[in-house]
Amino acid sequence: MICVKQFNFQHIKQEAKALVEQLDIPYIERIHYEDWPLTTHFSKDSSQWEMKELSNQREELAASIEITNNRTIDIHLSSTVKEQGILITTLEDAAVSHPELMTDYFGSVIPYDRDKLIANNLRHLTMGLFIFIPNQVQIEQPIELKIHSGVSDAFHLRTLLIMGKESQLNFIESLESDSSHSQTFSYVSEVVSQEESALNYCSLDGLGTNTTAYIQREGKLSKQAKLDWSIGVFNDGDVIMEVDSDLIGDHSESEVAAVGISSNHQTQVIDSNVVNHGRQSIGNIIQHGVVLDQARLTMNGIGFIEKGAKMADSQQESRVLMLSEEAHGDANPILLIDEFEVTAGHAASSGQVDADQMYYLMSRGISREVAEYLVIRGFLGPVLTKMPSKQFQQKALQWMDHKLAQDANILAEIGESYE
Repeated sequence: MICVKQFNFQHIKQEAKALVEQLDIPYIERIHYEDWPLTTHFSKDSSQWEMKELSNQREELAASIEITNNRTIDIHLSSTVKEQGILITTLEDAAVSHPELMTDYFGSVIPYDRDKLIANNLRHLTMGLFIFIPNQVQIEQPIELKIHSGVSDAFHLRTLLIMGKESQLNFIESLESDSSHSQTFSYVSEVVSQEESALNYCSLDGLGTNTTAYIQREGKLSKQAKLDWSIGVFNDGDVIMEVDSDLIGDHSESEVAAVGISSNHQTQVIDSNVVNHGRQSIGNIIQHGVVLDQARLTMNGIGFIEKGAKMADSQQESRVLMLSEEAHGDANPILLIDEFEVTAGHAASSGQVDADQMYYLMSRGISREVAEYLVIRGFLGPVLTKMPSKQFQQKALQWMDHKLAQDANILAEIGESYE
C-alpha cells in the first residue's frame, strides 16, 4: 500500500488559535510595543479569495503576483515558468496538491508556535502564498510580488518560498497600504534555501500612516547556499521589520542590506539577525537609517556565531542620521561569539547632518533643503548600490523621494541640478 502524505492546513490554523493565548510577543531590543494593536483579526474568511492565473503581460518578469484587498490574487506566468515546473499557488491549494512539500517545509523556518505574533498571523491568515523553485532551475527574469491593502481592518499574510538545490532567483516584493484607513498588518515570509541555491530577495515596504505592522522575513540556508536581502523600509506608520538568516550549512552566505526612513511621529524598528551555525559561513549586516521630525528609528543588528562554526565570519555596520533635535535614532550592534578561530566586527554611529558637507553644497548656490536632501541620498547610497537590480534601485529612490522630498519645489530644483 502506498502511503500518501496529507497536510491538514485548517488543523494547524486551529492549533495556532490556541497558542495565541499562551505565547508572549517577541522581545526586541530597545522598543516597547506592548500596546500596539497587532493581534486584531480580519472580518472575512480567507476562503473567499479568488485566484486568477493569467499569461504574463511583462516580458521582463518570469512571473508577477498581485495580492489586493478586494479578495483577489492575480498570478501572471510566463511560458518559461510553466515549462520549468515552477509552482506558484496559495498555501491552502499547496496543502492539497503538494502535501509532501508543505509537510517538509511549512513552519521549518518560522515555526507557528514561536511567539504570539507569528501564531496570530496564522490564526487569522488572510492570504497565504506558496512558491517552489525546482532543483537546478535558474531563472534570469525576476519574480515580482505586489501586496496592497486598502481595507479598514486587519490584513495577515504568509509566504513560503522554497529554493531547490542549485536553483537561482531574483525575487522582488513590495508592500503598500492606503493612509486613509486604520489597519493592522502582519506579514510572515519564510525562505528555504537548499544546497548551492542563490536567492536575491528585494523588498520595498511602504505601508500607510494609519497602518500598524509587524513584518518577519527569515531564511534557513543549507550547505553553500546564498541569500542576500535588500530591503527599503519607507513606511509612514508604526512598523517593526525583522529579517533573519540562519546559516545552517557549511560555506553558506547571507548579507542583509537595509535602509530606513522615519518621519513625523512614527516609530520604526529594523531588527536584523544573522546566526552562523555552519563552518566557514559568512553573515554580514549593513543598515543605514534617517530620522526626521519627532520620529524614532531603532536599528538592531545581531550577529551570533555558535559553537562549532569554525572559521565563520560575521560583520555589521549600523548608522543613523538624525535631522531634527527631536528625532530619536538608535544604532545598536550586538555580537555574540561562542567559538574560536572566527572573524567578527561591527561599526555603529548616530548623529546629525555633517556641517562641512552642508556648507560645501550651500556655498555653491544650493538651498538648505536640497543640500540636506542630497546629503541624505549620499548617506543611504552605499546600501542602495548593494541592491542587485538597477530597476529596483530606481524604485527605491522613488519611494525615498516620497519620504524625503514631497515638496514639489525641492524635486524641481533637484531635477534642474542634474540637467
